[in-house]
Amino acid sequence: MRGLRALRGLASLTSSTLIECAEATTRTLSTASDLKSVLKEKIPEQQERLKAIKKTHGSKELGKVTVDMAIGGMRGITGLLWETSLLDPEEGIRFRGYSIPELQEKLPAAKEGGEPLPEGLLWLLLTGEIPSKEQVDALSAELSYRGKALPGHVHKVLAALPAGTHPMTQFSTAVLALQPESHFAAAYQKGISKLNYWDPVYEDSMNLIAKLPGIAAAIYRNTYKGGKLIPHDTSLDWAANLSHQMGFDGEEVYELTRLYQTIHTDHEGGNVSAHATHLVGSALSDPYFSFSAGLNGLAGPLHGLANQEVLRWLFDVTKQIGPTPTKDEVEKFVWDTLKSGKVVPGFGHAVLRKTDPRYTCQREFAQKHLPDDPMFKLVSLFYEVVPGVLTEQGKVKNPWPNVDAHSGVLLQYYGIKEENFYTVLFGVSRAIGVLSQGIWSRALGLAIERPKSVTMDVLEKKFA
Repeated sequence: MRGLRALRGLASLTSSTLIECAEATTRTLSTASDLKSVLKEKIPEQQERLKAIKKTHGSKELGKVTVDMAIGGMRGITGLLWETSLLDPEEGIRFRGYSIPELQEKLPAAKEGGEPLPEGLLWLLLTGEIPSKEQVDALSAELSYRGKALPGHVHKVLAALPAGTHPMTQFSTAVLALQPESHFAAAYQKGISKLNYWDPVYEDSMNLIAKLPGIAAAIYRNTYKGGKLIPHDTSLDWAANLSHQMGFDGEEVYELTRLYQTIHTDHEGGNVSAHATHLVGSALSDPYFSFSAGLNGLAGPLHGLANQEVLRWLFDVTKQIGPTPTKDEVEKFVWDTLKSGKVVPGFGHAVLRKTDPRYTCQREFAQKHLPDDPMFKLVSLFYEVVPGVLTEQGKVKNPWPNVDAHSGVLLQYYGIKEENFYTVLFGVSRAIGVLSQGIWSRALGLAIERPKSVTMDVLEKKFA
C-alpha cells in the first residue's frame, strides 16, 4: 500500500533544485515529477534537432570502412545513432555526457554519501537531465507499483522448464512470456500513428524494467534456493528489491546492488546485447521481443561471461600458488599464462585505453567495505602486477583492468556465489540503457536496420 500511496502522490511532487551539468553549463531542469511528462516535453525539440542534422549533414561521410573492419566484426565502423551513452577511450563511458565519478556525485542516493540509485540514471538517460531526489523517489514508487507482482503465467512458464535450465535461458523465456501484455503490439494492430510509437514503447519498457528484479529473483530462488520466493517490498527501491527478493538483505549489499546496477546499464550501442536489442527493435518488434534478443546475445561467452572467467581464473591462481601469493609469484604466474598462449581475463578493452572507471568505483567500494577480504587483496595485487607485464609483452593496446576484473569478487563476498547467475544480474542492469534508447529510437523515427553485405568473390574482384 505504501507504493500505491506514493504512486498516487506523484502529481503533487515537484523538483526543488537546479543541478549544474557535467560540462559546467547550466541546464534548466523540468519540474514535473513524473518521468513521462518530462520526456514528452523533450521529444519535439529532439525530433527537430535530428531533422536539422539530416538536412545539413546527411550526405557527409562519417569515416572510411576497410575490408578488415567488414570481416572483423564491424569493429570501428561508425554506423549507429545511440543517444544514451558514449565511450571515451581515455575517460571511459559517459552517460548523457556525465562520467561515472560525476554520476556518483550528482545522482540522488538512498542515503547521504551512498551509491547512486539506478532510477536516477534511468531518468538521466531518458531526459538528459540530472533528476532531483523528489523525482527519483516518485520514479522509484512508480516502478515499485508496476513491478510489485509477476503475472501467474510467468511463474508457470519458468516452472515448466527442465531442471537445470541455464538462468539466462530462463531469463529470456520469462521476458518473452510477458509479451502478450505489450502495449505497443496492441497499439500497432490498431493502427497507431508513427508519431506516437514512443508512447506504448515507453509503457512496455517501464513495465519490463519494473518487473525484472522480480523475474531475476524468481529465477535465482527457483534454481538455487529450493523455489521459496520472497515477496516484493514496496518500501525498498528498485535495486534493493532485487537484492531483497534474492534473499540478501542489509544496507551494504543493497549499496553494492545499486552500484552494480548503475555501472552496467549502458555501454554505447555497438556491443552485442545493445545492438541486438536495437536491431530487433528497428523492425518494430516490441520491447519484450527486442530485449529478449539482447539477452540472448548477452548469454554468449564472448559478451556476458567475462566476470565469471575472471573469478574462475582467480580461484585457479589460489589453487596453484596459494591464497596469499607474493608479488613475484603473481608476476611469474602471469608470464606463464601469457607464454602458454592464454590471456589474462579482466584486463584490456576494445576501446578504452586507461583503467575502466567502472573498475575503479568497484575498487573504491571494496576499499571502503571489505579491505581485508583475501580475494580483494588478490585482485589488488593483480592490479599492481598485470599492467606492467602486459606493457612489457607489448601485444595489447590497453593493459589496464576492465569492469569484469572486479565485479565477481564483490558478489562472492556478499554471498552471491552462483557464477551462472551473474549474467542475469548484468542483463537486469543493461535493460535500463537499451530500453531507454529503444524509446528514443521510436520517438526519433529511426529506420529499420539494413546494412549491405558482400561476398568473398566481390572482395576479390573489387581489389584485383
